[in-house]
Amino acid sequence: MAKKTVKYMLTAFRDGFQSVVGARVLSKDFLPCVEEAYDAGVRWFEAGGGARFQSCYFYCQEDAFDVMDAFRKAAPEADLQTLSRGVNVVGLESQSSDMIKLHADMFKKHGMSSIRNFDALNDVNNLKWSGQCIHDAGLKHEVTVTMMGLPPGIDNKGTHTPEFYRDRLKLIMDAGIPFDRVCFKDASGTSTPATVYNTMKLARQLLGNDVHIQFHSHETAGNGISCYLAALKGGADGIDLSMAPMSGGTCQPDIITMWHCLDGDPDFQFDFDINKIKKAEDSFKNAMKKYFLPPEAMNVNPQIVWSPMPGGALTANTQMLRDNNMMDKYDDMIAEMYDCVRLGGFGTSVTPVSQFYAQQAIQNVMFGKFKKFAPGYAKMVLGYFGKTPVPPDPEIVKKASEFMASSDLNKAYSEPTTKTVLEMNDADPKKGGAVAKKMLEDAGLPVTDENIFIAASCLEKGILFLKDPSKAPMGCRFAEDEKPAAAKGGAVTVTINGKAYGVELKGDKAVVNGKEVAFKAEAGLKAAPAAAAAPAGGQEVKAPVPGMVLRVTAQNGQSVAKGDELLVMDVMKMETPITATCDGVVTISVAATDKVATGDVVAVIA
Repeated sequence: MAKKTVKYMLTAFRDGFQSVVGARVLSKDFLPCVEEAYDAGVRWFEAGGGARFQSCYFYCQEDAFDVMDAFRKAAPEADLQTLSRGVNVVGLESQSSDMIKLHADMFKKHGMSSIRNFDALNDVNNLKWSGQCIHDAGLKHEVTVTMMGLPPGIDNKGTHTPEFYRDRLKLIMDAGIPFDRVCFKDASGTSTPATVYNTMKLARQLLGNDVHIQFHSHETAGNGISCYLAALKGGADGIDLSMAPMSGGTCQPDIITMWHCLDGDPDFQFDFDINKIKKAEDSFKNAMKKYFLPPEAMNVNPQIVWSPMPGGALTANTQMLRDNNMMDKYDDMIAEMYDCVRLGGFGTSVTPVSQFYAQQAIQNVMFGKFKKFAPGYAKMVLGYFGKTPVPPDPEIVKKASEFMASSDLNKAYSEPTTKTVLEMNDADPKKGGAVAKKMLEDAGLPVTDENIFIAASCLEKGILFLKDPSKAPMGCRFAEDEKPAAAKGGAVTVTINGKAYGVELKGDKAVVNGKEVAFKAEAGLKAAPAAAAAPAGGQEVKAPVPGMVLRVTAQNGQSVAKGDELLVMDVMKMETPITATCDGVVTISVAATDKVATGDVVAVIA
C-alpha cells in the first residue's frame, strides 16, 4: 500500500512567536525567513491572527495589516492562514456581529486565504456567525474543536473525552456551519495519545474520507510527537509544525524532528526536501539570535498537566510578568491554575479562557484565593462568554457575582446569564462599529475600515498606536537587553523619580555620577523600607500592583469622593481601576503609558 503524504502547516511565524516570545517579533527580522521557507517548498503558513494581531500594536510599533500585506508578498502562492477565536476574533473581549464580519473582510483584503476558527468553550453558538462570515468573505474556514487534558484528580464529568469531542463536531455539523477543513486544537499539549487517536477515529467516522482533518498540539508536556503519531494513525491528514528556535518546548514539534520521526515509517511520509528545510531553519535561527528566548519556553514541563497552561499563553504571561517585575510570582501562578480550571466550568485552556485562568491565578496569588476576581474569569463563570462545558462551581459563581456587583465598572455583568454572546454584544452600547468610529473621530484619526477594526479590538492601545506608532510601547525583548549591565560592559544611566544617575560597576565598587561608592548586590528581593508618610494635608494613592497606566479619568484639581475612579491601569491585560481613598481634591502624578510599580504614588488627595 502506498504511503500517505502528510500535509503540514508551518506555524513558526505565528504560533511559534506567540509560544516562545509572547508574539513580540518585528516583521523586518522574520520576513526574509518567510521568503526562504517559501523557496524551500513550504506552501502553507500560519501568518497572523491570534495574539500576533494585538501584539503588533501593543509591543512592536507595527500595523498588523501592513505585516499581512508583506507576508503575502513574501509567499505569493501559499495558503496563508490566521487564527480566530470565534466571537472574540483576535481579542480577549468578544465582539459584535458587525466587527466579526469586518474581521473576515479585512483579513481577506490583506492577503489571507484561510482562517482557523475556534471557541475555547466549544460553544457552537460562538462559531455560527463567525464561521459564516469567514465563508462569505471567500476564505477557507477551518472549523475547530478545542481539546485539553483535565488535571489529574478531577472528575471529567463526561467532558474532554473522545466522545465529547465527537459530539462537539456533530453539533457543528448539525448547525449547518460552512467549513472546508476540521481542526482539533490542543493548545496546552495535555491530551494523551490515546485520547487523540480515538478522537481522530470518531471524527473520521463522522466526516467520511474526503474532509481534511488537521491536528494541532504543543510539546509543553513532552508528548507532542507521540500525539502527532497517534493523530496520523487515527486518521488525521495534517499536523502543525514549527522551526527552531520557535519549536519544541512550549511550541509545536520541530519540522525536522517530525521528519526524522517518520523517516522509514511504512505508512507516512513528507514530500519536502529536508536539506532545503534545514537551510531555512538555520537562517531562521540566525535571524532570531537577537531576541531573548525565555528559558521557560525552551523546556518541556511534565508537571504542566496539573495546570494546563498553553504555550501561547504561558510565554505571553511570563513576558508580562517580566514587564511588571513579577516573575517571582510565576510558580505560584501556575500552581493556582489547578483550582481555576477545576472550579471554572472546564473551558478549554486556550485563549481567551487560558488567559482568564492565568489572570484569576495571579489574583489568587496576590490577594488570596478567590478574594478578588479577574473580570474575564468572573464573566466566564457567569455566562458572558457562552456556555461552559459543565456548570461552574456554584460558590465561585456567587462570589464572582458579588465581586462584579461591587464595582460600577463591572456591575452590568454581575448577574448570571444564558443569553448568547452575540445577543448581548449587539445590544451593548459600548461595542460595535459606531463606537469604534467615535473613538477615531474623538482622537482626530482617519475613519477607515482598518482603523475601525483596530479601535474595536485594541481599544485605547490601538488609538495610541494610530496617533503615533513611534510613541506606542516597544515590548520586544532582545538578548542584549536581558544581560546584566556589568556583563554588557560600560556605564548605564538609572533614572529614579525623575533624577538621572550615571552608574558604572567596577568590581565591588560603583561609580555614581563620578563619585566612587561601595555597594552590595544580593540575589532575590528584600522587603522595602516603610514608605514615607504622605505630605501634610494630603493622602497618597498608591498602585496596588505593578502595571501600565492605561488612561487617567480624573483631572488635576477635581473634587472627588471616596471610591471615585481616578485612573485605570493595565495589569496582565486586565483593566484595574484605581479609586479615591478619601474625599478631597486630587492631584494626579502619572500619565497614560507610564509604568508603575507596587507602592508607587499615582495621585495625592488633599
